Order: sequence, then C-alpha cells, then structure tokens
Amino acid sequence: SFNMLFTKSLILNKYNNKILTSIKQLNRIKSTLLDDHIVHESNLKPDKFKSSILQTLLDRGYIHQCTDYEALDNKALSNVIVAYLGFDATANSLHVGSLLQIMILRTLQKHGHKPIVLLGGGTTRIGDPSGKDESRQLLSDEIISNNAKSIGEIFKKYLRFGDGESDAIMVNNAEWLNNIKYLDFLRDYGRYFTINRMLTFESVKQRLAREQPLTFLEFNYMLLQAYDFVELSRRYNVSLQLGGSDQWGNIVSGVELGRKVDQSQLFGLTAPLLTTSDGKKMGKTASGAVWLNKELLSEYDYWQFWRNTADSDVIRFLKLFTELPLEQINEMSNWEGAQLNEAKIILADQVTSLLHGPECLESIHNTVKSLYSKTSDMNYDSLPKIKLDFLSSNGLSIVDVLLQSELLPSKNEARKAIKNGGIRINDEKVIDDNLIINADTFDNNKQLKLSYVKRNIYYLLLINYFITC
Repeated sequence: SFNMLFTKSLILNKYNNKILTSIKQLNRIKSTLLDDHIVHESNLKPDKFKSSILQTLLDRGYIHQCTDYEALDNKALSNVIVAYLGFDATANSLHVGSLLQIMILRTLQKHGHKPIVLLGGGTTRIGDPSGKDESRQLLSDEIISNNAKSIGEIFKKYLRFGDGESDAIMVNNAEWLNNIKYLDFLRDYGRYFTINRMLTFESVKQRLAREQPLTFLEFNYMLLQAYDFVELSRRYNVSLQLGGSDQWGNIVSGVELGRKVDQSQLFGLTAPLLTTSDGKKMGKTASGAVWLNKELLSEYDYWQFWRNTADSDVIRFLKLFTELPLEQINEMSNWEGAQLNEAKIILADQVTSLLHGPECLESIHNTVKSLYSKTSDMNYDSLPKIKLDFLSSNGLSIVDVLLQSELLPSKNEARKAIKNGGIRINDEKVIDDNLIINADTFDNNKQLKLSYVKRNIYYLLLINYFITC
C-alpha cells in the first residue's frame, strides 16, 4: 500500500513539474513579447475608430490584426500615413488573391494617405516561405525584372501615381538589396534577430510541422523583409506596413527592427486571409489561377468568375472588392432568388470595371445574352479565342481538343468531365469521349463554341487547316 502511494506521488510530481514548466515557458514568451512592444494586453480590435481610414477598413472587413491600434488611430487623425505593401515578382501577373491588398491601398489613398507599392525585385531572388510547402523555384534576374514591370502595370489601374502628397509611388527593393554587403548586414542587423523567436513564426512552424525542408536561403527572407521596412522608413517616411495575416511575423520583425536601430515608431496592419465560404483559398479555380492580366485571362472569364460567386459570399465580396456604399450593400443582404443573381451581376460589373474599365461591360453583357439565348445571331466578341491547328482531315478527338485548349489538364479529367455531362459544343452536350472534331464540326465562319460547365467558354477558330502529306 505504501509503495503504491509512493509511486502515485512520483507520477503526480512528474506531471506537476511538466505543467509548471509549460506555464513558465508561456509566461516567458508573453514577457518577451510585451518587453519588445510586439503585443499589448489591451490591444484588442476596437469596435470604433476615431480616424475615418481605420473605421472604413474595419467596416468593410479589411482588418485582422494591428501592432498598436490606438497609436495608429491617433497618428491617422493628424498625419498623412505613408503605407506600403510588398509584392514579389514570382509571375508576370498577380491573381485575384492579391486584390484584397490592392483594394486596401486604394482605400488608403481615397482617404488622403499615401500608398507605396514595393516590388520585390530583390526578395524574389530568395522566395518567401510563408504559406508554402516547398521552396519556390529560383528565377533568373531577367525573368524577375520582366515580371516586376508587368505586375507594376496592374497597380496603375487602381492607384493614382505622381508627386502629390497622397500620390502613390512604386519602388523596387532591388535598389538596396542587390548591393548589400553580407558581413556588414549580419553585423549591423543580424544581431537583432534570434533563432528562438524566428522558430515561433507561423510560416516556419508550418513548414517544420509538415517535415518539409526550410532552406537557410528562405530563412533569411524574414530578415530582408524587416530590413525593407527600415529602408522605406528612412527613404520615404513610411510608418505602416500592410499585408495578409500570414505575414504577421515578418511585419512584426520590421516594426521591432525599426524601433531598435532607428528608434522609429512603425506599425503593422494585416488583413484576413481570404477564403470562399466553402473554405477554398481565393485566387484559383479548378481550371487555374484567376489572373489580373487580360493577356492571361479575358475580361469575360474574369467577369464570369465573379458572376459565379457563391450565394453566401456575395455581400462580403461586395464590401471587399467594390466601392459601393455600405448602406446599399447592406440593403442587398436581404435579397433572395432572382434578386441575389442580380447582386452577383452587380458584383461582377463593379469588380470588372475597376480592373478592365467600364467600357468592356457592354460586350460582355451582349455575349452573355447570346450564350443563353437560342437565336442564331450569336455574339462571341468577349469570349477568349483559341487557334487550333488541325494537321489532318481526320480531325482531333474531343479529349485532345480539351487538352490543347488547356480547358482541362489531363485526359482523365477530360473524360471525367464528359462523363459528368460538363462538356458542350455549341450548347449540345457531348456524351462520347471518342467524338472527333473536324472541319464539318465548325460553322461557315470556321468557328465553334466549346463550353465546360458553363463557366469557362472557349471560342475555337479553325485556322491553318491542311492535310499533312
């Protein structure tokens, strides 16, 4: 009996010690965060702000976290806030997943503050590990430069650039990062970062938890992003960094670095990572990314993406991606049935107008009417057009056509879509995956309409048709 009691006592002491150790570790982390002014015990998101810009951002759903709500609110009342957002040049276009951040910059400017677009010509050479399961592919300097120029054009559609107090400017962090001296950088700035702290960042923890390698190259990314904030503060008086919630650790590092090296009061403000109501990440569909460059995605397909918004997402997206008054949007929240479909069209029109201009809407609307009417007078002006080269009079199978048009990524996917009734030619359902497309399939204008689940509609032109010898 005594031995049993003694054994139980040892076990209880063992677990008590583990609990006490865990509590001490949590208190140590909390103490470190408070000492470094990263979080404030009273820094809960307020229901009301004094400044119009923060109140607007809150009302429209743009705010997730802030390093110091009260201090930023007070600063915005009496000063022009210079804020920046960074975009790495990993592709020659941004996709719709970046649109939320662009709308925040636009809202900032409309309230008299100054937005800075930071193109990551330098940081793209390394690659941001945030939210990635594996290392990004390293790009050549030429590709990075071309990508930066291409995505830079997108911002000109949303922001006013110039020399005025609230005019936007565009800068490239290659200006200071490409010529950085590594030993000097480590000596001057590396001492302000601890591995202990960096291992607590969500982007690092996720990669390690998935047992995916995190290279030393990528590990340096957060140092360079923090240094960007300091450099922008010195050059352009930037005091606010914006970003998605997955960037919180990197943003906080920049805030702290500025305080430690320059005694600057810097702020970080993040937006929620946007997902659709079914939990999917914004920016991609089953057939690929929703690009903001019309050379990669037509105005019609962009409009259709927003027209196909789920019922439960419409009101939220109207707040985030349009500039309609909140009072008008709130009235739509009670719409049902046909009215809800009208709200989706309003959403598609508004978002498409901001990116591609209102002049494209008439053609899109005419095309939509033609697609769903049974008249012979069809208007295909807004549909994306694809040229297929038929090398033989025998034609191509419907499966090959779906692959060559890039409507579906594999033969298995193409056959599955046909089996599920999702493929149509000139509005007629395709039921045979052995169907051959040849000259007889096209109309007198050598064209046909190929559609997939009425969401992605391709317009095929029979061009360069000849018989190989």
